[in-house]
Amino acid sequence: MSAGSELLPVEDARARALALATPLPPEWVRLEEALGRALGAELIAQRTLPPWDNSAMDGYAVRSADLTGPLPVRLAVGETIHAGSTPRIEVRPGTCARIMTGAPLPPGADAVVMQERTQPVQSPEGPSVEILEAVSASNFVRPRGEDARAGTPLLTQGTPLGIPELGLIIAQGMMTVPVPRRPRVAILSTGDELCRADEAPEGRIVDTNAPSLALAVMRAGGLPTLLGIARDTQEEVSARLADAQSFDVVISSAGVSVGEKDFVKAALQEQGVELNFWRVAIKPGKPLVVGRRGGTLYFGLPGNPTSSLVTFELFVRPVLRRLQGHVDVEPPRVPGRLDGELRKAPGLAHYIRVAASWRDGELWARPLATQTSGALRSAASATHLLHFPQESNSLAHGVNVALLPVSWTA
Repeated sequence: MSAGSELLPVEDARARALALATPLPPEWVRLEEALGRALGAELIAQRTLPPWDNSAMDGYAVRSADLTGPLPVRLAVGETIHAGSTPRIEVRPGTCARIMTGAPLPPGADAVVMQERTQPVQSPEGPSVEILEAVSASNFVRPRGEDARAGTPLLTQGTPLGIPELGLIIAQGMMTVPVPRRPRVAILSTGDELCRADEAPEGRIVDTNAPSLALAVMRAGGLPTLLGIARDTQEEVSARLADAQSFDVVISSAGVSVGEKDFVKAALQEQGVELNFWRVAIKPGKPLVVGRRGGTLYFGLPGNPTSSLVTFELFVRPVLRRLQGHVDVEPPRVPGRLDGELRKAPGLAHYIRVAASWRDGELWARPLATQTSGALRSAASATHLLHFPQESNSLAHGVNVALLPVSWTA
């Protein structure tokens, strides 16, 4: 589909960008390198865990059928079973076993009574205990195979690998896990007015976009490479883009609007990039171009520093997550209340930078004093982006709003 000049709604633009992305090939990595990544293939359990029914409490392993009569019920204690030991004596009618948390349930027992509901008794006949409450079968019993059963799926493809998931994998004796490889991302800044931070400005502006986007890429799980600064000629922009064709994603900033020196769109087309769309009904970030050439995805982001961060958050980060095999890639939304009033003309969806805090059990979002796109300070204190819908022209104080947490915060 070729890019047109019409303004796409944000959700449509993101859907079209995501449709260009498929998970990258898997690689096997050590578990400590897999934290936060998505599983690249279904894992089948090799071990049944736990391998036996075990106690969830310190107490007494009993036959629940022995506790159907009047209470308390006195039972003879046959043995004490600690975690890591093997039961030796079957629990028969009228008997029980002292048991510790994690210890295997002895044969004959089907429930555990917590020790706080018992009263030990010393008698010449040997140790016994009075059970003070009736329990049903399986009470405080962790069943065999509760975590995993050998030969059945352990985790499905695309599962985010958090600490509990990696714990399940470790318990299976696995030391490596398949995950889609991290996307390689090239980042190019454009503009005659730009210089590097280690250069004397001499009337120029230090390029913050490329370093900031590189940090955002790293936080999103990608591997960034800075391509430097291209001067405002189509030839130089095109040459820099030609050097990036081996990357999975190429991000440029600036040069995507309709100015005399905005050459990114033309340079992309010169390099054979099929443009999927250009311009989105959004503020900040309306001049945004997205396309693909072979296996490489291209994002031409706006040049204003905050616009580039906002469009990265809404469009590039979801694509990087999709490339890494995540299933849930849409920007998360949380409900909040507006602390203030907002007005705009209908036609563009605004993403307002806000600082949100909890008050009386609700998340209140206060718009930052400046919403300019050219200053990073307008993003520095933001915790969320407040979605001001495209068709709306005002939001009153206290109204319910959708808030998108930003990934650029500490």
